[in-house]
Amino acid sequence: MTPVDSSDAELEAFDQVCRRLGGFNPRVATEWADGYLTALHAGPRALAIEEWLPRLGGDAFERAFADPDDAAQASQALQARVRVLARQLDPESLLDKPEALHLQPLVSLWDEAARAEIVKDLGATDDEAAEMVTGGLWAEGFFDALDDFADDWRVPADAADDAISAFDDMLLQVSVLQLDDADDAFKTHLERWWKDKLTTREDLVDEACFAVQDLRVWWLDHAPRPPTRHVLAAPGRNEPCPCGSGLKYKKCHGKTA
Repeated sequence: MTPVDSSDAELEAFDQVCRRLGGFNPRVATEWADGYLTALHAGPRALAIEEWLPRLGGDAFERAFADPDDAAQASQALQARVRVLARQLDPESLLDKPEALHLQPLVSLWDEAARAEIVKDLGATDDEAAEMVTGGLWAEGFFDALDDFADDWRVPADAADDAISAFDDMLLQVSVLQLDDADDAFKTHLERWWKDKLTTREDLVDEACFAVQDLRVWWLDHAPRPPTRHVLAAPGRNEPCPCGSGLKYKKCHGKTA
């Protein structure tokens, strides 16, 4: 089965919206935003655009798209990407084919040539260029979403120890994308998870995507349960109405009961 992905036109529209948002909020970039939106769809509940857009960009959307027609098109571009991510992380598909890589992230590939290019063309320092690693910005967006919706991502108090350990390991597969190759924590991660296997950044991105898919499934079993509703029995028709009107129930709120 071919993974669901955005069309070229949809990706171009999404990229243009993210670039304009980035002009008013520097944390917003296309790859970052894709990681952010991915986290929202890997979590325990569905979120409407009215809830996540202000947290994603603050007031950047209103400033960048002041014209109503322009704002409507921008919203459509964002939601087109959201719909694709929702399909890629559809629980039924993930459970049906758990070994398949469904998630197709928007990730820039960074190698020495690409880093040298931003030093030459954009005036980045060598240290700044060294921080540009494949998947790093996407993972940063992912964890920024977790911070912005921290209440949603709290592990239930009744979760078993093995479930908590699995949850932490899944997040670890994503967080390692933010580490530089020379980082000791990065080397330790490779030794623990990959041992002597030859590992590329692309391998780590794939592993992070599998982890995100597993997170989506994990939340199916561990999402917070809604509070129990206690329905009170209706009063007798000749008893006082509980609204406090002083009338009998049958002459007040009991008329239509």
